[in-house]
Amino acid sequence: MEPFTLPGFVNAHSHAFQRALRGRTEGADFWGWRESMLDLAEGLSPEQVRSGYVQVYREMLAAGYTAVGEFHYLGLPEAHAAVEAAAEARIELVLLLAAYGRGGLERFRQESPAAYLEQLEAVRATGVRVGLAPHSVRACPRDWLEEVGRYAAAESLPLHVHADEQPREIEECLAEHGLRPIELLAETGCLGRHSTVVHATHANARELDLLAEAGARVCVCPTTEANLGDGFCPVEEICERGIGICIGSDSNVRIDPLEELRELEGIARRRTGKRNVLSVSTLLCCGADEGAAALGVDRWPEVAVDLDHPSLVGVEEGDLHAALVFGCGAEVFS
Repeated sequence: MEPFTLPGFVNAHSHAFQRALRGRTEGADFWGWRESMLDLAEGLSPEQVRSGYVQVYREMLAAGYTAVGEFHYLGLPEAHAAVEAAAEARIELVLLLAAYGRGGLERFRQESPAAYLEQLEAVRATGVRVGLAPHSVRACPRDWLEEVGRYAAAESLPLHVHADEQPREIEECLAEHGLRPIELLAETGCLGRHSTVVHATHANARELDLLAEAGARVCVCPTTEANLGDGFCPVEEICERGIGICIGSDSNVRIDPLEELRELEGIARRRTGKRNVLSVSTLLCCGADEGAAALGVDRWPEVAVDLDHPSLVGVEEGDLHAALVFGCGAEVFS
């Protein structure tokens, strides 16, 4: 029998170091969890990043992801270590280097937008594919967003940014700017066809309209959003507007693209009370093509499916795609 292959899944949003938090339950909410994440991040060395990321990236490959966008904010030496880890694991990598102007840890921050862009170019000069990543409207003041947005547009580079993950984030943005996060991103030139907003869990209708008008994408990370108690992304409203959706493993509490896609449709079903809100072909596109487009990747490896796996016994050829998405886990990839 001819091998059955699919385009490899594309993990458009990963924080590989957070894999070490798997299974921890402390933290009453997102903000409590964030304190644990900061404690972990503070002590990591480049050597620990490299060795840990090799393991995470190998797990991604085994799960069917063949390309990853690493949203990185641990520092420049650690960025190079992440690149080395991806090369060792043999996964396609786009390094989404985070701009961090305030808050967080000292190791996350750059002195200015110019210093951030120098870091980005230092990585880019090694031949690594990169994207700009203003961490969030919390971490980047308006002038930072404007500078990063201009540079991304001028260089035709991907721009990824967290937005509307938590209600408190929206409240703080309104207090500082009189705008919601995605409205601020639009005003500062950070929305365009090259842009991907990560989460958008609490985006309102106006913000979704802005995403659609700009041709931007949304990266939804259902397993992480569930784990952190973020809420339900308005999947059906995003689809109604023709906004592209890609997926990410984010905190890597689970590494399974099929689970992310299944939960993407599950969220839409719970919110609408209907089934088949996203077709199987659309879900597979979210898992691969949309992620590749979000990262600016034209070619990435395929993934082979083990048709002899018990999860696929008795499945007719015409039902394989649906059986994969709704009845299998990552273990079916050989």
